[in-house]
Amino acid sequence: MNIIETHNLTKRYRDFTAVNKLNMHVKKSQVYGFLGPNGAGKSTTMKMFLGLTRPTSGDFQIKGLSYPKDRMEILRQTGAFIESPTFYGNLTGEENLEIIRRILKLPKASVRDALELTGLYEFRKRLASKYSLGMKQRLGLAEALLGRPPVLILDEPTNGLDPAGIHEIRTLIRSLPQKYNCTVLVSSHLLSEIELMADDIGILNHGRLLFEGTLPELKEQAAQMGYPTDNLEDTFLAMIQEDNLKRGDRK
Repeated sequence: MNIIETHNLTKRYRDFTAVNKLNMHVKKSQVYGFLGPNGAGKSTTMKMFLGLTRPTSGDFQIKGLSYPKDRMEILRQTGAFIESPTFYGNLTGEENLEIIRRILKLPKASVRDALELTGLYEFRKRLASKYSLGMKQRLGLAEALLGRPPVLILDEPTNGLDPAGIHEIRTLIRSLPQKYNCTVLVSSHLLSEIELMADDIGILNHGRLLFEGTLPELKEQAAQMGYPTDNLEDTFLAMIQEDNLKRGDRK
């Protein structure tokens, strides 16, 4: 069963096509790793899922709900971390989460639950302005996890974390489907992390989906195409480079 499904989803900005006829399929209770170089269209796709930008054409469903008809219900079912999180620096981490909890009308215990899940509980009384970059990333993840939504959309959630923090957040994300029956769409430039975290991956370049499937399927396809298969990064770079060359040939 697909929790997120797109049908020729497209976003254009005048003469620039950010997302081009995207057909992706995120399965229930899995971690889907969304890969692509800067400007590939990953963040734009995620923003469309959250109603932050409108598709030019095509459509998508999340948990069987359709945009724009079911936009508010999609937001209720979805936790999100998009780009760099912003907070009220003069409030504590706990107070920042409390504001969102009230807006979402969640149980009081959900704030403590999110803080504990992200390892921030002992720092809950510290002002957000005093948080390190890594702690701010964790606070953004805690916001996404408030109320344990069934769908999580995470854009570069390990940015700014040290190796220990990256390992901790990766382990948390990896555990969510089994522990909480949660489906996770996560983008990252740390390809080695996606390799350790994801069940399925999608590779995006210039708004087009070059590959979607499991890591073994990617290796099989890469071997057939003559790409390196020893690690995901080499495979990814070869696939992107080949696509860029093809695009250049068409100009």
